[in-house]
Amino acid sequence: MSYKKITVVIPTWNRRSWLAEALGSVAKQSLPPDEIILIDDGSEDETESLVRERFPQVRYLRQAHQGVSSARNRGIQEAAGEWIALLDSDDLWEPQKLAWQCDAIREHPETKIIQTEEVWLRNGRRVNPRPIHQKKSGWIFADCVPLCIVSPSAAMIHREVFERIGLFDETLPACEDYDFWLRASLHYPIDTLPEALTIKRGGHEDQLSRQWGLDRYRIQSLLKILENPALQPEQCALVQQDIRRRAAILLQGFQKREKQQEVEYYRRLTRVGRDGLDHEQ
Repeated sequence: MSYKKITVVIPTWNRRSWLAEALGSVAKQSLPPDEIILIDDGSEDETESLVRERFPQVRYLRQAHQGVSSARNRGIQEAAGEWIALLDSDDLWEPQKLAWQCDAIREHPETKIIQTEEVWLRNGRRVNPRPIHQKKSGWIFADCVPLCIVSPSAAMIHREVFERIGLFDETLPACEDYDFWLRASLHYPIDTLPEALTIKRGGHEDQLSRQWGLDRYRIQSLLKILENPALQPEQCALVQQDIRRRAAILLQGFQKREKQQEVEYYRRLTRVGRDGLDHEQ
């Protein structure tokens, strides 16, 4: 299997101060990618001048602000590469990242998705992931249901995957990566290199993960996957169980906020898969 054509896709929005380092980490790859596409999702911070002046090898594309999924999807659709390496504009790669992933693909040509382990930085300081966040290899759908254990910035994906399962869901304002990896892990094994070749930086104010109630979007993803004909009975039961768990948490939150419509909806979802109740709104 050929892996000679690699496209790096970087979505960004008002992250000029982080972007230079991210692009610098791509420029330092021991195996340079064949193409780098940056989708500027309507930035107002001179992102364009940074890219054009300091990184002329980058293909710069600008669009009106539509969110990270739209930006990622446009980059994927524009890519010429057989393999797509995603990188968020606040994350970094170690210099061997692409080379070692390609070495692994050479040894296991059946691979369609491969990620690396990560170093986590929060406000510039290294933090240790909890044991539940440990990445795994193989058919990991069951591990992807309770939490997202695949990072876009750590992953390299064969374009066949997008052709089969689709792109990132642009209707989700957050947790679009959780949704994508649910679908991907249902159809493909995901290989993981044990080396921490991706540096994930967090703690800044504009991160969507800081918002309350993100389980709303994860439940939306879980309800979608219930409709997938590839889902096996034991997987269906696992998904229903997780919907009930997340719905119970949201139910308490919306009760405190006195949001009656949401209270009724999530109360019904706490019974998904029981007493014949379906998951329709």
